[in-house]
This record gives sequence, C-alpha cells and structure tokens, in this order.
Amino acid sequence: MNNYITGAVFAPLAILVSACSTQAPPQQQLSGKSAIEITAMSELEKQARKKLATLNQMMDTARSQGIDVAREETIVWFAEQFLKFANWDEANPQAVEKLYSYERYYAADKERLALELPDFERRKVIQILDKGIEVLGQELRGEIKRRPVRKVDWQNAKASDNMFVNPDGKAVFPYDYFSKTVGQPLTNTDIYNDHLGALYHGGENLYPVDHDRAINSFLLKEDGTFDQELMKELTGIPDTNIGFLVHWLMGIPEWVEAQEPEVRKGRSLFTGFDIDNPLARDVWGKILRETGRLTKDKKVIELGFVLANEPHWFAEKGHWTQKYQEMNEISSYTLNKFRSWLENKYQNNISALNANWQTQFSSFDQVQIEIPIDPALQGQPIWFDWSRYNMDRSTEWFKFMQDELHAVNPDADTHIKIMPRMFMYNERSGGIDTEALSELTTMVGHDAKSFGSKNIRPNKSSEWLEKYRFDWGSVSMFHDFLESVAPDKINVNSESHFLSSGQWRDLDTRTSYVRAVYWLATLLGMDANMGWFWARDPDGSPEDRLEGELDFFDPGLGGAYAGSNNMQPHVTNEVTQVMYDLNSFSDEIITLREQNRPIRLFYSETTAINTKDYMTKGYKLYESLFFEGFPLGFATKNIIEKQDNSSWDTIVVYNNSHVTDAEFSALQSYLDQGGTLVLDSHRSLALNEYGQPRGQKLQASKGKLIVLNTSNIQAIKQAALAQVSSSRMPAIQLIEDNGQPFKTTMWRVQAQADGGYLLNIINVGHNTANIKLKLANGQKMQVTDLMTSNTLGAEISVDSEQVLLLAVKPI
Repeated sequence: MNNYITGAVFAPLAILVSACSTQAPPQQQLSGKSAIEITAMSELEKQARKKLATLNQMMDTARSQGIDVAREETIVWFAEQFLKFANWDEANPQAVEKLYSYERYYAADKERLALELPDFERRKVIQILDKGIEVLGQELRGEIKRRPVRKVDWQNAKASDNMFVNPDGKAVFPYDYFSKTVGQPLTNTDIYNDHLGALYHGGENLYPVDHDRAINSFLLKEDGTFDQELMKELTGIPDTNIGFLVHWLMGIPEWVEAQEPEVRKGRSLFTGFDIDNPLARDVWGKILRETGRLTKDKKVIELGFVLANEPHWFAEKGHWTQKYQEMNEISSYTLNKFRSWLENKYQNNISALNANWQTQFSSFDQVQIEIPIDPALQGQPIWFDWSRYNMDRSTEWFKFMQDELHAVNPDADTHIKIMPRMFMYNERSGGIDTEALSELTTMVGHDAKSFGSKNIRPNKSSEWLEKYRFDWGSVSMFHDFLESVAPDKINVNSESHFLSSGQWRDLDTRTSYVRAVYWLATLLGMDANMGWFWARDPDGSPEDRLEGELDFFDPGLGGAYAGSNNMQPHVTNEVTQVMYDLNSFSDEIITLREQNRPIRLFYSETTAINTKDYMTKGYKLYESLFFEGFPLGFATKNIIEKQDNSSWDTIVVYNNSHVTDAEFSALQSYLDQGGTLVLDSHRSLALNEYGQPRGQKLQASKGKLIVLNTSNIQAIKQAALAQVSSSRMPAIQLIEDNGQPFKTTMWRVQAQADGGYLLNIINVGHNTANIKLKLANGQKMQVTDLMTSNTLGAEISVDSEQVLLLAVKPI
C-alpha cells in the first residue's frame, strides 16, 4: 500500500506526541453503575423509550399551540441514535475495547470501560430526555417563552463580507463535524442533517487516495493529464449543500520523487514535500487551477478552500516533530532562497552578516546554516534570520497557492487551518506568522481548542484550573488577536477542539462547559466551526478507518475516538442546542461583536522570536484586563499602519524588548498623530531584531507617552484603564462577588436603538458569582432573560459556566 506516505493524518498534533508514550493511564470511572452492577440493557432502554414517548406527546401538544419544538426534535433524534449506538457497543465489546486501547489514558482499563459504556450512554440519553421534558413543560405551562430556532439554510446560505447569512439576510453560524464518517454518501440524512450539521466537504485521506475527496498531489499524472477517476471524488460532490474543500498536502507521487530526489527534503508533518521545490510547485499550480476551475460557483466552496491542514515547519533540534521527518534537513532550493533573502535583508553587505553571525563567508552564495538549528542559538542573529525567513517562505508558499487558485476563480474564499499553538505558545521555530497568514487569506482560518478539564498527559500543565473551570484563555486571546488583525473577515474554525483533543478528554464532559465554550468562541468572532470529530456510522459502528488493523502514518485518529463525543449523547446534543440558540440570537451576537477595542496590547513577532517566554508574560496582562466589560485588542506595526487608530484609546507596550526599526517607527508615528501609549519601561523597544541597542527613544510628540518603569501587571492594568474614555467604558457596571480575590465573569454591553442595552455574561470560574448590576447614570433598570423571556432583578446569581443573554432597560 505505502509507496508514498498516506494522506490525512488529521489528528491533533498533541496526539502525535502521545502515541509514542507507554505511560500507563490513571483510572477513570464512568458515572453510573460499575461493571458488576450493570443492569440488563432492556430496563434502561425501556425507561428511555417511555420518556421518549412522553416527550413526543408533549411536542404534539406544543405544535398544536404554535410552539417551536426544533430543540426537542434534536433531543429525540440523538436519543434514538445513541440508544442504537449503545446496543451496538453492547453487542461488540471487543471492538469497543480495541477503540479504548488506542488511547493510552484508557488502555489499561479498557475491559471495564467497554463493559460500562452502553449503560452510560443510555443513562445520558435519559438525562437529555429528562431535561427536554422539564424545559418544554415549563414552556407549555407558560413559565418561560423561548425564541423559535433559526436554522442554517444548508442549501442557500452565503458568505457575506464578515459573516455567513441565510437568504433572508440574517447572520447564521454554520456548524458541523470535521471528517465525518468516511464511506457514507453525502446525501445520507443520518449523517447530514440539522442535528449533526450538513456541510459538504472534501475531507482527508488515511487510506489510499481514492478513498476520499481530498484535493491532493495524486490528481496529476506524470504525462500532465489528470486522473479522472480520482477527480470524480471532487466533481461528484452534489451541488446541493454549502461546504468547504481541503487541500491535502501530505503525499507526493513516486514520479515526482524520481525526477526530483530532493523533493522530500524539508518536508513537514502535514506537508510531505519541499514547498520550495519547483516541480512540486508546478504540480500544485496545475492542481490548484484545475480544481479551482471545476468547482467555480459550486456550493461546496461557500465556506472556502482550506489551503492546508495544520501547517508548520519546526526547524529546531530536539523538537518532537523530528521523529516524523519534519525539517530534518533542507533542500538546495530552500538554502538558495535563504541566501537570496539574506542578501536582500543585509542589502548585499556580506560583512554585516558576518559581523552578526560571527562568520567569515566570502559572499552570500557561500552562506551555510545547520538545520535543524540548535535552540541554544535563540536570541542570536542567526536564530532570528532563519526563524523570520522560515515564516516568510511559508507565507510566500500560501500566497502562491492562493494566486494559482484565484487565477481561475478570483472570487474563491481561502483560509488556513492555523494551529492556535503557533500564536499562543512561546516557540516560534515553526515557520508560521499568524498575522501574515490571516492578512493573506480571504477568510481567517484555524482550529482553536480549549480544555474542559485537566490535561491528561503526564507533566503537562493545567495551571488555569487553579482559578477557572475551563481554559477560556486559549479561546479568547487567540480569537481577539485574529479579530484585531482581520476584523472584517469571516472566521472559520475548520477543526474545533472544544470537545476533545490529544491533551484532554473527559468521559462525562459537562454540558455547561460545552455551552460556555461554544458561546464564548462565537461571541469573540467564530463564524463557523467543524468539530473534532464524528466517527459513527448510522448503525453505531465506528467508521471504516477505525475498523480492522489501523494502518495510518499516524495512529492518533484511533486514539481520538475513546472518550470523545461519539460516546457522549449529552455532549453531542448540547453542541447542537447551543448552536441553535446562537443562531436564534445571531443578531444580538453580531451586535455584541461589533464593538471597538479601546485597549490594544502591542504584539511584536520580533520579540516573540528572540525570547523564551513572550506569550506566557503577555497572557498575564491579557488575563488581567479580560474581565473589565469590553473586548480587548492587539496592535502590531501593520495594524497601526493599516487600521483606523481612533478606534482605540491606548496601546500598551509590555515586555517588548526587541523590535525592528519599522515597528519602532510605527509606534512613534502613532504618537506623532496624537495617540496615547503606555510603556512599561524604557527597556522595552531598546533592542533591534539582532539584540543591538537602539539609540532612539520614543517621544511624546503630539500624543501622550506614559512610561511606568514597572513590570507589575496590576500597575500596568490600572494605567491602561485610566486612558479609556468614559464613552467606551461599559454603560452598565457589573459588581462581582465570587468568593475569590480575582474576577471570573466576562461580560459585554452594547447600547440598543430603543435606549436599552444588551448584556452578555459568562462565568468561567469554579464558584457561583453573585452579580449586582448598576447603570452608570444611577437609573433603575428592568432586566429580562432573553433565553426564557423572564424578568430578573438587578442582583443575579450566575452559576459556574452559566451563560446569560439579557436585555436591560432603564426605568
């Protein structure tokens, strides 16, 4: 089978690391009965079916009264599906054990877990049915009134300027699961429906290339013609539903390698060839143009083309990706392009490079570099030059891809599945400039994640658990950066890891977490998401790729099944329920999004490349400002130069030791135009990209320059808040008492045309937060819970992970 490296190793990167470890997992007990106590299946199913009958009867009554029951229809659908799944799991214990065995966290306890799973699923079905009966009962009794569900029009929704819209012009947030069960037709309504989402797409390959619809290297034959049988997997997608297509870059045909022996030098985990290789570029240029031509004006590209799956080119010694042949060496093409880059960077002055690198090259044509590079060199000029070039060359590769596509379909939307670690983590040797790529593509793309419970991997930090119920910061800071860079672009999460990943999963995930994390991400900019992952066939069996002996380049997919939403009816149901609510309140969500960001945190890729803890420190300042009632933003050289500076009140420069002259000039220009800047210390901005002292210091000019000479986060926070104009402070004061010396309630306020306000509250802490609301002008208020239409007081108790959407009117 393997005369090339097979495609689509689309598991989260952390899984790749874990797959190589043999450490025994801790015990984890499913809620409900132990293996010895499990009762007969028929008893629990009888209970569930009795409740199903009750709920169906209530739904008939509700319909007769004109009450929308879309939410209950989804509960019924998932209940039926998971009762069927539970029966399959009970009839196939060895298969379930095997699925548990692929994930080392569960492997040692696979027999008990497999035995308990069917009853666990049935009990969770009963749980969602009980909740459905309770809530619909409240509406039938007139205790609450819910807004009818606004569904995504899967056939006719369109990409607008910065949101997806239904034909009625109302914003919608499409949702689905990335890599739905392979082998099922796209017209199968057990897979493509309102409950699981109904986006059509060309996925990725884990078996030979004729197994799925990915756009891949094997479409082009050596004679320059296209493999029409493989192309049918693309052209055969029904032009019925909106969707997206993935460019899968894993494999490379043997004939290319025969002509270009260097083609695999400098490959990465998810890009199986050298992006600087001219033949590889020629192959992909032809594929991009042909597939772009064939799919032009098709609904399946309404959510755009994913130009790459989780791209990165980590080029430092000792990085875990090296065991997957990532950047173990570079090609002559990459080296020569680096030489040209250096010649331009140093303005053809080889003496300047030699002085920086402490070398004695006679010309740029003679420059050599050892790749992978030694991480001990971080902070030195050679480290910066290679790291910056590695980013620039990958950006140029994606520009090439986009240009080829746009040559035949100039209106095609594009995005890249950028891993949040490429921005959120400290390491910058991966060749990804998140800002540059977000500026390049027509949509913003990523696969943002969160943690709903502790990291399951040994020696991995879960520090956020000390203060918060879930890892909200990974979602918020990443989205705020993307939205700062590209505020007018659609934001697509093409593989959302909110439910599970290689680093965390929980067999009894809280539904409150599911609601909170999806609501938070959407509030902060996410327009569409494809969750990781759906791997059940309609009969309950795992999809094709998880059956038999797993023969993948990466065993992570098999490990991803255990503890995932495929085993959790309450989780999968809640995803759809929260997306129903978000779509029903999409006008309100969009209104809350469209606010200015009065405080901008300065971000420098230059400092990030040169230092070891830039993001760790930067997050601490971000965290301190997050709970003040308004959205945070970021400022970079490009943002300052390209965007309206009047949309914010101040830029805060914290822990930015190294900046280029261009970055420094952008900050000075901002002051020259009358801007306000809070600088932690004159030590910030004091060095250039090579660590050389800068003679200049910022001058206030026409603006306001506040130099604090402190690294104290609270002092910097207070100085920043003091610069926010009263018109941009929240019109509602929220006073929080959660029993802790720190805040855990995020909130956003937006004025409405009727003189009232929208107020969104999410408590991300462990404790209930007792909230007092006050209008800035001291007026009394009327508070209405928009989800229930019930009136609340000005004092509210907000449970851990509770989400509230409120209308506040002065009276």
